[in-house]
Amino acid sequence: MKRGDYMARIIRKIEPSVLKLPTKKRVAAYARVSSGKEAMLHSLSAQVSYYSEFIQKHRGWEYVGVYADEALTGTKENRAEFQRLLTDCRNGKIDMIITKSISRLARNTVTMLETVRELKQLNVDVWFEKENIHSISGDGELMLTILSSFAQEESLSVSENCKWRIRNNFKDGISNTFAILGYNFEKGNITVNETEAKIIKIIFTNFLSGMGRVSIIKKLNEMGIRPKNGGAWDSTKIREILKNEKYCGDLLLQKVFIANHLTKINKTNNGELPQYLVKNNHEPIIDREVFDRVQVEMESRAKRYEAKSTTVATYPFTGKIVCGVCGKNYRRKLNNAGTKYQKAVWICSTFNTLGKTHCQSKQIPEGILTLLTAETLGITEFDERIFMQNIKEIRVQSSNLLIFVLNNGDTIEKQWQNKSRSESWSDEAKELARQKSIERMNSQCY
Repeated sequence: MKRGDYMARIIRKIEPSVLKLPTKKRVAAYARVSSGKEAMLHSLSAQVSYYSEFIQKHRGWEYVGVYADEALTGTKENRAEFQRLLTDCRNGKIDMIITKSISRLARNTVTMLETVRELKQLNVDVWFEKENIHSISGDGELMLTILSSFAQEESLSVSENCKWRIRNNFKDGISNTFAILGYNFEKGNITVNETEAKIIKIIFTNFLSGMGRVSIIKKLNEMGIRPKNGGAWDSTKIREILKNEKYCGDLLLQKVFIANHLTKINKTNNGELPQYLVKNNHEPIIDREVFDRVQVEMESRAKRYEAKSTTVATYPFTGKIVCGVCGKNYRRKLNNAGTKYQKAVWICSTFNTLGKTHCQSKQIPEGILTLLTAETLGITEFDERIFMQNIKEIRVQSSNLLIFVLNNGDTIEKQWQNKSRSESWSDEAKELARQKSIERMNSQCY
């Protein structure tokens, strides 16, 4: 048979006999409680267990997980697990969300609708189990608008009831909370915490002895003392302690209030609402006389500071000197300020505020800085104009090393050292020290 006698070839595709399995719906759940109390946290744990089992039992669903927020209200958008849930939806990991009710997802109508609409655009359905509403259904958004408005009004009602109860307690001199350093507060009873009370006494005593808040912070850090709730000491914390009437046994109620039930942000009470002062409410840590003296001293220092701080002084080295230990800028400080022996030095702001436990840097006399800067620039004496034109910054390294960084990128290293005590003393300073020594000796004789 010749080649041309063959019939035309026919190719037929044979489909596989195994049927393709339907894709499972990826389902997650969201749970939330608005209180950190043990009973509520137990409820949250029960919700997580329930939804985990409920989703995994459904044959057509693939279990993604349960996203759960503890002790957060439904009015806030910055809930960590809630935001993680939205992120996973945006990344295409979820097809449906189950939640107990509308109020569990959000009590703010605007937040609710914005969230549901975004999820609808992502083709993610939200099933509100209690109301039996699917957000992706035709009439879902209308029902959600109505019901979430009710949920928001319920939130307002609960908030107003709580405010009414708390404010009525204030009228009777009953505190809502008492979480401060120095005291224990259990079942309405206020007792002195003897260990913490010692810290309060240190702060008040040192302030009256002439120490400033920054110096007190340095002392507390050097003693290894930390605030009640961790973190670091700062000037504001010390000020709040020194001004807190609770330490002399009094109790001022309604210092702050919540203006909006949606934001839940505390606002300082500047006369918008009445306050209630309860005298001799509990055992004091600080004598009333000492407390009153501290208030007078704080007002006096505030006036002196206000008079000095009408203009902010800047110097050629301001913002130019960088600590090589902690990375903070150096600042100018006067040692022996207010006397004729005052001397300008430059000191790391961390060391000056928190002490050597946080930064082991050294202070540098301003005279040494100007001398080494002039040497670096090749001029006979310091000139601010030439300095600003040529030097970008000065890095203070360990081992008394200064690195001058020029504007063109070049660096020049300079070693520095303090003069010995005998060399740095003027004749006037020596005479003053001699007179003080004689006075001390005479006082010991009598």
